[in-house]
Amino acid sequence: MKQHHRVIRLVVAFAVGIFVALYSFERISDPEPALQRAREEAVVISAREILKFYVAADREIEIVDPLARNRVAGKVYIYPTENGWEVSGYYRHNDSDRWHPFLMSLSDSVELVSLSVRDADEKLGTAADDDPKFSVSQ
Repeated sequence: MKQHHRVIRLVVAFAVGIFVALYSFERISDPEPALQRAREEAVVISAREILKFYVAADREIEIVDPLARNRVAGKVYIYPTENGWEVSGYYRHNDSDRWHPFLMSLSDSVELVSLSVRDADEKLGTAADDDPKFSVSQ
């Protein structure tokens, strides 16, 4: 009886080992996760440039986004949609400024569809009146 358990343990251990090895090989050799990550990074980098154009034309801003997370500011995400991407994050103009949330929708070709920010800056409000893709709330 003791010999029977030893054989079963060896067979189970061997089967589990083979399963783990095959699963690891599949995960390592699958190029899709790396390609998806590269696409997401390119979208976020483009979103940063668009955000800077709209909210910091002549100033420096600090940005919290899916590539530069900061839990103090809040949660951020990048999400694929049917027609492109959505990117959320926060920005601030300097250390004494509070974090301002933003939500950006981008097309598949990474062109701005809409940008919504929460900021009390009057210049941004004026700019939003002239651009239908840009909205500012307080």
